[in-house]
Amino acid sequence: MSNEALSQAASGIIFDELAEAAPGITFDGGDVQPFVFGQEGPRPAERMTGLERMGEKIARAIRPAIEPIARARVSVTNEPLALRSYQDWQDEQPEFSALTLYRLRPLKGGMLIQIDANFIATLVEIFYGGVPGANVKRKSGDFSASEELLLNRLLERISAILASHWNEVTPVELSLAVRETNPLHMPFLRADEMVVVQNFSIAAGVQPTVISVLYPLSMLRPIEEKLEARVQDEDLAANQDWRWRLGEALSQVSLPVRSVLARPEISVAELLALKPGDVIPINLPPRTPLLAGARMIADGVIGEQDGRAALMIEKVGNA
Repeated sequence: MSNEALSQAASGIIFDELAEAAPGITFDGGDVQPFVFGQEGPRPAERMTGLERMGEKIARAIRPAIEPIARARVSVTNEPLALRSYQDWQDEQPEFSALTLYRLRPLKGGMLIQIDANFIATLVEIFYGGVPGANVKRKSGDFSASEELLLNRLLERISAILASHWNEVTPVELSLAVRETNPLHMPFLRADEMVVVQNFSIAAGVQPTVISVLYPLSMLRPIEEKLEARVQDEDLAANQDWRWRLGEALSQVSLPVRSVLARPEISVAELLALKPGDVIPINLPPRTPLLAGARMIADGVIGEQDGRAALMIEKVGNA
């Protein structure tokens, strides 16, 4: 297929032919847009609820992985997903940061983890006796030996968390592919390919920072159904667990119940004239109701057990 556009003369001939065949339709060519077959338009990130839900769980798991190193309580927040071209993401990144690419076999792609270099320097400072919560601005240059050791330790924990949550969706094998510090040198994707960016904001007790995880959109599309199914399974399990816990809690609630032996009726005049010693005749029904609030839950026969008046249930409900 040729990439050359039709000449103006050739286009005019085609439009004239079409105009004769369909005289009611005009072709001005003003809104013509280029289109490349085989390229799909970007899918809104808002539809990737499965990955969004996974991010919420990952954020909760990352917090206890960072706190022992930071020696402080931290908060980790899963930010809304962003869908953009890899080139746009690269243009916004600093020239130096910790970039680590992992392969997720057998998926056709991988994931890229980015960690801010100043955050690594801050954790090293705290690890070697610095004040928790300090804000360290590192000098330019490659990572020091101490920073490399701590970075590896942090990446081991974060990558293990990510792998465990991915294996809940589909079996994957995580393997380290390459490490870089400049995003322009990272062999991840072509500049025009779309990536899904999942950011985890870290604050409270440490220098505020963001850990980013990037996935190729082309890798996620074939497994969207699995991601969505996982969300539905979690919702069903959460709903069943909620129902069970609610039932357990309600079963421990105490309710007052009462039995009504008789309901005699007297006039207002008789009521006002009551005095000690008066006798009100009553007729005992064959069975006595057991009430909770205004609802009859059972009935039975009045008797005696262990020297105390008792009600023997004969029927439950109104039937």
